[in-house]
Amino acid sequence: MDTTQAVSLVDYMEASARRVPGRTAIVDPAGWSLTYRELDDRADRIAGFLVRSGVQPGDRVGVAVPKGAAAITAFLGIMKARAAYVPADYTAPAARNASILSDCQVKAAFLSDGGAAILNAWPGGVPRPSAVVSVEGGPQANPFQGAVPWNEALQSPPARVEGRSRGDLAYILYTSGSTGVPKGVMLTHENAIGFVDWCSEVFNPSEEDRFSSHAPFHFDLSVLDIYVALKHGATLYVVSEELGKAPKELAGFIATSKLTVWYSTPSILGLLAQFGNLPTRDCSSLRLVLFAGEVFPVKHLRSITGIWPWAAFYNLYGPTETNVCTYAAIPLPVPADRRAPYPIGWPCSHCEALVLDTDGAETLAGAEGLLHIAGPSVFPGYWNRPEQNAAAFLERGGRRWYSTGDVVRLDPRDGYLYVGRRDRMVKRRGYRIELGEIEKGLYQHAALQEVGVVGVSDDAGVRIIAYLSAPGARRPSIIELKTFCAQNLPSYMSPDVFHFLEALPRTSTDKIDYQSLTRLATARAEEAV
Repeated sequence: MDTTQAVSLVDYMEASARRVPGRTAIVDPAGWSLTYRELDDRADRIAGFLVRSGVQPGDRVGVAVPKGAAAITAFLGIMKARAAYVPADYTAPAARNASILSDCQVKAAFLSDGGAAILNAWPGGVPRPSAVVSVEGGPQANPFQGAVPWNEALQSPPARVEGRSRGDLAYILYTSGSTGVPKGVMLTHENAIGFVDWCSEVFNPSEEDRFSSHAPFHFDLSVLDIYVALKHGATLYVVSEELGKAPKELAGFIATSKLTVWYSTPSILGLLAQFGNLPTRDCSSLRLVLFAGEVFPVKHLRSITGIWPWAAFYNLYGPTETNVCTYAAIPLPVPADRRAPYPIGWPCSHCEALVLDTDGAETLAGAEGLLHIAGPSVFPGYWNRPEQNAAAFLERGGRRWYSTGDVVRLDPRDGYLYVGRRDRMVKRRGYRIELGEIEKGLYQHAALQEVGVVGVSDDAGVRIIAYLSAPGARRPSIIELKTFCAQNLPSYMSPDVFHFLEALPRTSTDKIDYQSLTRLATARAEEAV
C-alpha cells in the first residue's frame, strides 16, 4: 500500500512489513528485537485474541505495562481489531489507573503483574474488562487470577478486521490538565496520520534511521517515535523508564545504538548536557534532535547544541489535543548573550492558527492573545466530557477551532512566541502575573538548574513561591536571590518565598509537576499558621 493513502496507523507498519520484512522494527529494552515480519505476525495474533475475546470495532482496550516491544505489539493488534488503545502509566497508583481504564469502559486490558491491584481498585457499577492479558507472565502460570499469559495470547490464530476508516478512534490519552482530574483525549487515525505525514514531509525519515523511543507511551510524544519510524521501515529503540531518567547511562545508549533521531522533553536534554558526560560519547550519528512539552531554558539549550553542533534542532509545540501544530528550527549557534527562549514558530502544513484577544478579536502582530488551532490533527473531543468539549471549541468562519489555553504573540519574522498558560496566571497588587515569566527570569541565574513557580492564595492575597534546584553548584542565598530578582524582574513579580529541593518533582511525562509543588506550598503555609 502507498502509505500516503493510509487510512489507519496500522497501514504504515503493514506496508513496511511487505517492503522490508527482514529489517529490524523494534529493539526492546532487554536487547532483543523484532523484524517487521515478526511484528506484523504478532500483531495479527493479538488482534485474533481480542476478536475471539469479544472485542469489536470501536471498543477500548487498556494497556498498563512497562515500555517495550510487547506494548507496541499490543497497540498494533488492538488497532488491527479496529479498537482503540488506552495507554496508562503502569507505575502510577492502582486506583488512578483503575479510574482511567474504567472511565472509558475498556473491553479488554493488557496489564503488568501489578494488574491485580488495578482490578481490585475497579469502581463498582462499571463493567470490568472481559479479557485480561498479563504481559509479564511469559510462559509461567497465570501471575494473577483470571489473566492470560502474554505468550499464550500470542498463540492465537491471526485476524485482521476489515473496514478500517480514518474516522475510527485510534487511541485515548489521559491527561490531568490543570484540575488534576484525568480526562481522555480522543484521537482518530485521521488526527494521527495528518501529523505523521507532516513529519515525513519535514524530517525526511528513511529506512536507515534509528529512532529513540524515550517518551512514556501514555505521553503524546510517543506518537512521533512509534509511527514515523514504522511508516518508513526504520528501527525504533525503546528506552526503558529506568534508563530514561539516568543521564550517564542514557548518553551511552545514544552512542552505542547510533541513534539518528532523538525526541524528548527539554528537561531530559538538559540533564544529558549536564550529567551525561557527553563530550566523551560518540553521538555523531544524531542528525535530528527534537524537543517538546515545555519551554527550553536558553542556557541549557545553548549547552546541548554546543555539544552536538552537527545536529539539527527543532522546537515542536502542540498540546495532546492537536498533536504538534507549530514548529521552529533552532538557528545555531545559540548566541552567548541570548536570554529569551526561542519561539514555537509557524503552524505546520496540516494546521491553521488563530490568535484572539479577550474580546474575541484577532490580534495584530506583537499583541498577546489566546492561540486556537484548526485542522485534521485536532481531536474530536474528550471522552464523555460534554461540558469540557463545549468550552474547548470555538466555531468561527465555518471552522472548528480548539482553544489551547496558551498565550502567544506573533513576531512577523520568527513566528509565534510562547508567553505562558492562561491557567498559570495570578493577579497580585492589581497586576496580572504569568508565573512562567517569573521562571524565565530566575532561569537567568547561572547557579539554578530547575525552577518551578506556583501561586498560593491566603487571607493576605496571593503568595508567590519559587522552588529551585542547584545540584552540584553553590546554592545562592536568599539575599542573593532577592537582589537578583530586583535586577531582573518587576518588584511585583519577585517571589515571596524561595525553597530549594534536591530535584523538582516531575510528572510521568517529565514535565515539572506543578500540582505537587502547589500541594507542598499549601501544606507549608498551613503548618506556619
